[in-house]
Amino acid sequence: MNRNLLELHDITAYRGKSLVFEGLSLAIPEGDSTVVLGPNGAGKTTLLKLISCDIYPVATKGSRLKILGRERWNVWELRSRFGIISHDLQHDYLQSAKGLNVILSGYYSSIDTWSYQKFCEGDIEKASLIMCKLGIESLAERSFGEMSVGQQRRFLLGRALINDPRALLLDEPTTGLDLKASFQYLDIVRSLIREGKTIILVTHHVHEIPPEIKRVVLIKNGRIFLDGEKTEVLTSSNLSTLFEIPLQVAVSNGFYQVFPG
Repeated sequence: MNRNLLELHDITAYRGKSLVFEGLSLAIPEGDSTVVLGPNGAGKTTLLKLISCDIYPVATKGSRLKILGRERWNVWELRSRFGIISHDLQHDYLQSAKGLNVILSGYYSSIDTWSYQKFCEGDIEKASLIMCKLGIESLAERSFGEMSVGQQRRFLLGRALINDPRALLLDEPTTGLDLKASFQYLDIVRSLIREGKTIILVTHHVHEIPPEIKRVVLIKNGRIFLDGEKTEVLTSSNLSTLFEIPLQVAVSNGFYQVFPG
């Protein structure tokens, strides 16, 4: 049995003064790519921030938050082992950074590269190979601010991949992308799963879920609403209850979509 990539047990967490989670428990084994799906306000952003150590749970007897089997992490070490691509990172990234440097900055979990950071020829070669894999090699000298949203997202994915992380956490990866860019990005995610990366996808968009992800966790009002096999969880009845609106689920080529019920 694979060890847990992520383990939350009896977690209580606040955002500011607002209680988001109370008694939350969730385990995701390594190799078990999972989608966490829920409406706005369900607690998805708080979960992301807990995993990335941007916020910490309340210390209570018996509670624990383990990532890659450890409760204590140097944040920078964690971010090199667990690739996190969030909207906050995309928003905060320096607009003047050149494409190549965006990839290289992953070695230091920094925003752009800086003069004190050293990169050998092998580092630059690896970054170039990743850009080729993601189809962005022609943008190596383009500044981050001059890229499209989809191009920026690919570079941030490359930034995470430079450390060959065991897992990737993706925050609504196709938001803001047109159809072509969305499907191209999802194709990359699918290939990473097939290569053995564990993907945790946090979203409220059903159409973002790659066919290769089989487990779905539904969250609502800071609680686990359902957790199980995709075919059993993503039903019209369950999603209608989750989003509090009549919905009809359709499936095509392994992708799910919803329509008004």
